[in-house]
Amino acid sequence: MQPFIGIVIVLGCVFGGFFIHGGNFKVIWQPVELLIIGGAGLGAIVLGNPKHVLSEMVLQLKKVVTRKKNGEEFQRQLLLLMYELLQTAAGGLKALDAHVEAPHESVLFKRYPLVLTEPKLLHFIVDNFRLMAMGKINAHELEGVLEQELEAIHDEMAQPAKSLHKIAEAMPGFGILAAVLGIVMAMNSVADGAGTGEIAVSVAAAMVGTFIGIFFCYAVLDPLANMMKQLVNEELAALESVKVVLVTHVSGKPALLAIDAGRRLVQLNIKPSFAQLEGWINKLQNPGDAEATPRRRATDRMPGEGVRRAA
Repeated sequence: MQPFIGIVIVLGCVFGGFFIHGGNFKVIWQPVELLIIGGAGLGAIVLGNPKHVLSEMVLQLKKVVTRKKNGEEFQRQLLLLMYELLQTAAGGLKALDAHVEAPHESVLFKRYPLVLTEPKLLHFIVDNFRLMAMGKINAHELEGVLEQELEAIHDEMAQPAKSLHKIAEAMPGFGILAAVLGIVMAMNSVADGAGTGEIAVSVAAAMVGTFIGIFFCYAVLDPLANMMKQLVNEELAALESVKVVLVTHVSGKPALLAIDAGRRLVQLNIKPSFAQLEGWINKLQNPGDAEATPRRRATDRMPGEGVRRAA
């Protein structure tokens, strides 16, 4: 909804102001100029990016249009999925094989459908649980591996926004290109003996090309690139959360503490409190006793909790 509100504001103010100023929309409707500028921009995108970047760009643009956003329910499902995986791994990492080898067929993963709809996140989770199951790896080694992987993922996911931003910066140049071609046509009309009125119309049409290029740069493509960048940051935040959970778990901390470490990296606007997290886990362990006081295993106690009780 928000992108459409922004579009209405931009179009209303720009073209509404033009109309109030006494402008005629027939003057700025120049399909040939749109063809030149739009075609040049599209061709430059195709020419300057490999196929996988173009595919990722289309996917991210779809997310921008539909404004698919990972909210509190997504975070709940992700944290609970990680908790269940850690609890399953407590009985031996081999117990995870049935889940991580075919997550779309796993009963455990099917309980968290929002995570299943995020292929990059899903692959990150199952691949790194496989890594943990293949052999002993300490927390420092795992953290180094995951940081390198996240850096590679970030570079790949950020490339579409960077490419679109570069094209946005080039749009005024494409507008000038269309305007120059229009001026050439106007000068040609002078050579053919055209009247002053016809020449003025040709020059005005040529100047519309400059307007179109600037408009697409600052009012369309640059905002789209910025929204794509923000969506990428949201997706990376989920991956970072998973990384911290895995590293904390491998370092020997209890499952609840590992999940809480991942919770702390959730974006502030959708970040659950520790009490909410503990309530979700309690409800998971006691489906018919959602209102009861959270009951944790001894291994899930926070550091120093036993000392305080003893005191």
